[in-house]
Amino acid sequence: MTDDPESIESRAKDAKYRRLEAFFDSCPNEILGTLYYVVGNLEDARDALQETFLKCWHRRHQIDDIKNLRAWVFRIALNTGRDFRKTAWNRRRQSLHEDFAMASTADSPPAGLMKNEELLRLRGAVAKLPPEQQEVFLLRQNGELSYPEIADALSIPLGTVKTRMRSAIRQLRQSVGDLS
Repeated sequence: MTDDPESIESRAKDAKYRRLEAFFDSCPNEILGTLYYVVGNLEDARDALQETFLKCWHRRHQIDDIKNLRAWVFRIALNTGRDFRKTAWNRRRQSLHEDFAMASTADSPPAGLMKNEELLRLRGAVAKLPPEQQEVFLLRQNGELSYPEIADALSIPLGTVKTRMRSAIRQLRQSVGDLS
């Protein structure tokens, strides 16, 4: 391997691209889950996930300037999800029922049905949250971002993140009660 400037620059670019690819390989379900709640159905969420990857890939030259790759990607995902949700064509589409969880075969039939019913109630309650509360809740729960990372991803103050999260949890508790 040579140490000429072109070779060194090429290896640095490859490392950036691998970092982005590795991130997407490590958490596609978290991003997909977040997008599902933003756009409302699994098919559109998958399309938005693809679009998110493409947007990130086209902006990969910015990776050196990014402090928190996870927050950056989730911010792009949220913006992409909002774009999908806003289009009239996507609003008229009906959700396919493939996105409902199947009852576990390890559970007794009533227990499996209870879990499905609880999941449906929770999904409905999350979908009814105001968009700003929903985003904070999903970034924390699905994206596993810390409050400071959420503040950075959404470009809002840390106190606002905490207030929105507290409001979201309060509203979810009122809607679904205790599901534990």
